[in-house]
Amino acid sequence: MSIITNATALLADIAVETDRTDAVQSFVKQETILVHLATADGMEGTGYAYTIGTGGTSVLALLRDHLLPLLAGKDARNIEGIWQELFGLTRATTTGAITSLALAAVDTALWDLRCKRAGEPLWRLAGGHRQEIPVYDTEGGWLHLGIEDLVKSALAAQDAQFSGVKIKVGKPHIADDEERLRAVREAVGPYLHIMTDANGSQSLSSALQLAAALEPYDPYWLEEPMPADDIRGHARLARSTRIPIAVGESMYSPMQFRTYLEAGGASVVQVDVARVGGITPWLKVAHLAETFNVKVCPHFLMELHVSLVAAVANGAYVEYIPQLRAVTRTELVLRDGRAVAPDEPGIGIDWNMDAIDDRRVS
Repeated sequence: MSIITNATALLADIAVETDRTDAVQSFVKQETILVHLATADGMEGTGYAYTIGTGGTSVLALLRDHLLPLLAGKDARNIEGIWQELFGLTRATTTGAITSLALAAVDTALWDLRCKRAGEPLWRLAGGHRQEIPVYDTEGGWLHLGIEDLVKSALAAQDAQFSGVKIKVGKPHIADDEERLRAVREAVGPYLHIMTDANGSQSLSSALQLAAALEPYDPYWLEEPMPADDIRGHARLARSTRIPIAVGESMYSPMQFRTYLEAGGASVVQVDVARVGGITPWLKVAHLAETFNVKVCPHFLMELHVSLVAAVANGAYVEYIPQLRAVTRTELVLRDGRAVAPDEPGIGIDWNMDAIDDRRVS
């Protein structure tokens, strides 16, 4: 039977693989919240969510104190029903990061169970559009890196047949951002996509100036120029620049995406499966974006997002930021610069639980 008999959660700290800085913050560590579910017929599923340095214990407490006790006796096949019941229980704390991250850890575990029970990989069970996805590299574009390092990394990504690279922007002087982007563009030529990311550091007036300065170097998008709450500002900016505007990593519900799309403030949707509350709402956002003829290029979590981007027709890119290699037995497969969604039944992540336990937070 598919009845849930046991539901547990833990928190593990995974060190970053390299220094990661942007205009507003640094990636301190990946606080990884894992949920493990077991069913009466011996099936097991594992899901997860994350933070980049704070809040992990709060997510864990919400799971242990309120959400996991409700799962015993539930039919694990009823994913939508379980998601809605847990969401209803947490209405006093929604919409927000802590609740969405907790829901995501449960939801991805349920999808892991669904895929294993069906004997299918996530990319096929969630839609099955294609198996290989273009990749862009973020690891060589952090804000603290000098121009020489930016150029070197971009050329290496190009040699590896990646389709794009990301350059962080948001320096104190726009001239510095312009110089960084110009140097990379001159080095790689016109065909490599260059994504730029301001991490919500701008006001509308400074974002207008920044976009005007970057336009001559043909950015593939300008990501999160302003705080995510400023929907009107993003819509105003989108009308004023030829650069597509990308948003989504700091949004925590499908309705927030709907508001952005209706306002014309999102040319690219970067929905993050952990931050939006799981695979169930992620797919809703992706299909919503498709009705607006907008591409989905999710934020981070390449090990999970590769399967979801492969599943949907408007999935366009996977962001290359390796982070789980220390705690998994396998890693993302790249073939001719493209990410290959795993074929094994489940969500596609082979956790090394011994390595997880070594990093477990008591």
